Amino acid sequence: MFIASSILLAGVILFSFFGTLVYGIDPSSLDKNAILLPPSMLHWFGTDRLGRDVLARIIEGGQVSLIIGFGSALFSTFIGLIYGVSAALLRGGYDKLFIVIVDLFLTFPTLFLLLTLVSYVNASVWILIFIISITGWMSTARLIRSESFAISAKPYIRILHIAKVHPLKIMMKYYAPLLAPIVLISFTFGVGGAILAESGLSFLGLGITAPQMSWGSILSSGKDVIDIAWWVSFFPGLMIFIVTFALMNISNTLQARLSQKEVR
Repeated sequence: MFIASSILLAGVILFSFFGTLVYGIDPSSLDKNAILLPPSMLHWFGTDRLGRDVLARIIEGGQVSLIIGFGSALFSTFIGLIYGVSAALLRGGYDKLFIVIVDLFLTFPTLFLLLTLVSYVNASVWILIFIISITGWMSTARLIRSESFAISAKPYIRILHIAKVHPLKIMMKYYAPLLAPIVLISFTFGVGGAILAESGLSFLGLGITAPQMSWGSILSSGKDVIDIAWWVSFFPGLMIFIVTFALMNISNTLQARLSQKEVR
């Protein structure tokens, strides 16, 4: 399952970023004679209500969705890593402040935070990456903080503190390698969560707007004609499902292997 999911995820990434080399139809090209055509040899995934090719739009939109997903996961994991490790290293008042901030963020539902922040700015790829990142780092930070406290109890870490080695050096040289598996698991979970968050915002009309497109915005554009043109919403929804499913399988496998290693 891990290998199959990895191959599936790699295939979707290659499809999204290099699919235009094989399927060269313009995703923004309007054709009044090809409105809501079902899947065929001419239009593999059919057309939407403006006569645009759905497959071409899914290829183009996949680039935006994947960039937002991986970019948000990267930033949120980095924030969680730095904040979690520094809380375990510095402790005291800093750690108490960490707990207060994390609990404050977790008090509000994530979707509510996303909707609140997006409603005050014009959404773009980088704005969405920033907003999804700052609303998704808390669970990673708490997990890394917990593991970092366990690492800080090791004798050689105490010796380094007694020797007054700089905390940044301790963090990068000793904590980072031990935390790498947890960071990787958090990252893979974060990618799936960010793609779903972006899709939800776009579906509500608060995410990516024209002329840009994402899987979420394409799915949203088909909700009004889903009873007569199921393919407009089905195929972008299928891509979101495939990527999320593959990432969850990869994350679960990594987590299981990490647990087995800890038992040994």
